[in-house]
Amino acid sequence: MNRFIFVLLLVIPAISLGQTLPLERNGQTITIEPYAPNVVRVTLSMIAREAEAGPGYGFVAKPEQTGWKHVVGKNGADIYQSSRMTVTVAPAHRHDPHAKLPDTAKFFSGSVPGTDISVTLPDGSPLAEMNGWQMAELNQKDDTLKDARGIKAQDLPLYTVGASFRAADDEHYYGLGENQEGYLDHRQRPITCAANYLAPASPSYCVPFLVTNKGYGIVWDNPSSTTVSPAFDGETKWTSTLGRRVSFFVIAGKTTDEIYGGYRLLTGATPMLPKAAYGFIQCKQRYRSQAEVLAVAKGYRERHLPLDILVVDWFYYTKMGQYDFDPEAWPDPAEMNKQLHAQNIESMISVWPRFAPGSRYYNFLLDKGWFEHYASGIPVTADEPAPGKPVDGMPYDKAGSDIDTTNPEAAKWWWSLIRDNIAAKGFDFFWADETEPDLPPDGAYLSVGPGTQYLNVYPLFHTGAIYDGVRRDKPQQRALTLSRDAYLGAQRNGAIFWSSDISPTWDTLRRQIPTGLNVAASGIAYTGNDIGGWQNLPYTHTPAHPPLIDPTSARDNVGHDDDYPELYVRWFEYGTFLPTMRTHGTRRYNEIWSYGTEAEPILEKYLKLRYTLMPYIYSLGWFTHQTGAPFMRALFMDFPHDNKVMNITDEYMFGPALLVAPVVDQGATTREVYLPEGTDWYNYWTNEKVHGGQTITVKAPIDTIPLFVRAGSILPLGTPVESTHDKQAIAKVKVYPGANGKFTLYSDDGTTYAYEKGDRQITTLKWDDSARKLTQEGAKAWDDRESNPVEIVH
Repeated sequence: MNRFIFVLLLVIPAISLGQTLPLERNGQTITIEPYAPNVVRVTLSMIAREAEAGPGYGFVAKPEQTGWKHVVGKNGADIYQSSRMTVTVAPAHRHDPHAKLPDTAKFFSGSVPGTDISVTLPDGSPLAEMNGWQMAELNQKDDTLKDARGIKAQDLPLYTVGASFRAADDEHYYGLGENQEGYLDHRQRPITCAANYLAPASPSYCVPFLVTNKGYGIVWDNPSSTTVSPAFDGETKWTSTLGRRVSFFVIAGKTTDEIYGGYRLLTGATPMLPKAAYGFIQCKQRYRSQAEVLAVAKGYRERHLPLDILVVDWFYYTKMGQYDFDPEAWPDPAEMNKQLHAQNIESMISVWPRFAPGSRYYNFLLDKGWFEHYASGIPVTADEPAPGKPVDGMPYDKAGSDIDTTNPEAAKWWWSLIRDNIAAKGFDFFWADETEPDLPPDGAYLSVGPGTQYLNVYPLFHTGAIYDGVRRDKPQQRALTLSRDAYLGAQRNGAIFWSSDISPTWDTLRRQIPTGLNVAASGIAYTGNDIGGWQNLPYTHTPAHPPLIDPTSARDNVGHDDDYPELYVRWFEYGTFLPTMRTHGTRRYNEIWSYGTEAEPILEKYLKLRYTLMPYIYSLGWFTHQTGAPFMRALFMDFPHDNKVMNITDEYMFGPALLVAPVVDQGATTREVYLPEGTDWYNYWTNEKVHGGQTITVKAPIDTIPLFVRAGSILPLGTPVESTHDKQAIAKVKVYPGANGKFTLYSDDGTTYAYEKGDRQITTLKWDDSARKLTQEGAKAWDDRESNPVEIVH
């Protein structure tokens, strides 16, 4: 009978996949589920229903098997094929019952039977090869029993789950959300992918999406704290604290952008933000009254400085969770917003998920059971809550309890609270602070399940509550939410993300660059940071070198932190080339004119440059919406064959044209810049042409950030404006010859979702280098008969 089946398999031709049927391997259930010709999901479990269940939170795509075929090989391997990839599941291991085991075998056993699953290109070139996995029972020896403390009996059993993949000697790894330790390439640097406000180098959060330089990415489908150990002993291991299966996606890409196209397919498109979000966002900790906010707005407009959004930070209310305004400081917020709007300035306001005891909604939420809560009354924080009471903050934060927006009813109610109490007063956008879930390590629950098991999902649900509410109740206004944290799919919620409460130091500035690049590499394109750092300045700080900005005229703001104006200028220069440009910090003043007479003109220069570049930057937003790829890009994305760029932490591409090399050392007036090979480069400031593939020393006086333009680039520049609400014409289109070029220039109304229905203007600009001619196709960006803004750089 076995022989007959073997022959039968040899003569059955490859058949198109219909319904995906799970495979059995020595007690394991394995499901191979295509989502596109270059995207496949792999799921394994010792519990069949878990292996057959759909993906977890964050995913929006549905399986799509068109173009895939399944065959069984001569050796019994199951082979799944598309035009883009081949997935091979090794045959079941068949143990000879008569074979004698080694004497040591009785002392050791794996958590699951071994399984090999390889993903290759159609020609056999390797992509990802899973060579082992685990589904280990929680145990005392590995100290994993602690992960089940406080979990309800009906939510058990749970396991430590993980998988290992072969790692090539020259493989490099990027993404995994936010880790602020200052490196770019994760190779041989273990990372804990988890939301953790107290992470060693500054707060972290997890987006379990890893992109490699080998033409593939892995999306890990487990929201618990996950340790990733890339390329140790030839393996990359993923280990998640709790789960009942291993589930992951492999995305193949001929280019890095194609990998991001797969991530977009799986988790959703990044929408166009309100155009104001691409402009300048003014913030500090904190504006204490509406009079102060209006004075800041007046200061910008009287100086004719660009500004789009003014931010009201926390403690405008009478009590945490009251969702009101202190009438002494904020007598008429609606009138304040009316005056701001008259000046083409929009407002953003902080809306916390926390409700203090005694606030007007606390008992309502308590009765509804809509707080993050404990499974039992076991005290695990200093608060020692009574049985059934909600989690009362963290041990070091007693300000109240957080609403559980993983509960859809609670999420909808929370948005209605914001809508009726805050948005109704004219506030445009919202700052969702405290989105790392504030869950103590033991026994805390979300509506979706145990907090330990679902640790990282809170920011996805929380930003989604605002986005869904705006789309439902304010359909003519694009949503914009500032969030501290992200997770898979959070990019689809109209959110921008910042790197949390960082310090105002040169070391922090230096580490922000690779931090942001890895967040962007995780599919979270709109990442930024507090320009200048959030924490308090030291009263006295003596720099190692004479400061390049005289601090004397800023003493009332910076005290005796003598090099802080220099640091702020360098940070602001870098912030000009971030997806979102937002200044923030715990300083007495934080406006353009707050850092001294020498700093002010430099800050003005870069603020105005941001708006000059607006046609280019806004078009990059369209690029991300269409492709899923970020426009702040680590160099490996655009120069995959240049090995020298794989771990450059202090340079990046800002769109296809601009290479940015921030100055991050105090007192420095030069810096070395590596120009990737395969193209020529132009110094943006001098137009000097330089060959790629070399490191050069660049002059960088305090008013200059090293900036280079790739040959073949088309750089559209706008006329001066003070807001993105002002009509901005194309002032100049700079062409940098040396290669053919193409750029998609995008425009729409900047405020509504009409672009989703085709109400937009798209112009394709093409540069023919041999003919030295620029043409435009589609919507006319300028009238050739009236003007010729094209400037060919020499």
